[in-house]
This record gives sequence, structure tokens and C-alpha cells, in this order.
Amino acid sequence: MLIQQIRDEAHRFAISAHRRRRTSILEKIDGIGPKRRRALLNHFGGMQGVLRAGVDDLVAVPGIDQQLAQKIYDFIKTV
Repeated sequence: MLIQQIRDEAHRFAISAHRRRRTSILEKIDGIGPKRRRALLNHFGGMQGVLRAGVDDLVAVPGIDQQLAQKIYDFIKTV
């Protein structure tokens, strides 16, 4: 019984740590909700593509204007 409790606690910590790591940096940017985040990831094929994108590339995504693209670019470069 003690070993099961230890195992369960270890799994609980592992799962919570994994969930924290899964949080996208895009979620931290004001003005980026689930739809825009999904549009960005689909347009660039994943987070690596978004990280490599410039402001002009970001503007090409539907729903992203020049001001928001600059905000995304600045946020990504400071992280």
C-alpha cells in the first residue's frame, strides 16, 4: 500500500510538471486566443516555424494585423 501511494504521488508530480511544460508561450501574449494561436501554428506548421517568422510573415496569417504581429515578434524575441 505504501509503495502504491509513493507511485501515485510520483505520477501526480510528473503529470503536473508535464502540463506546465506544455503551455505555449503564445498563451502569454495579450490578444492571442485559441483561434489565433491555432491559426499561427497551422500556418507555420508548429511552434518552431512561429519562432523563426518575421513580422511580415506573421501578418500573412489571417486574423493577425501589423500591430499584433509586432507584439508577437517582440515577445518571442525577448523570451
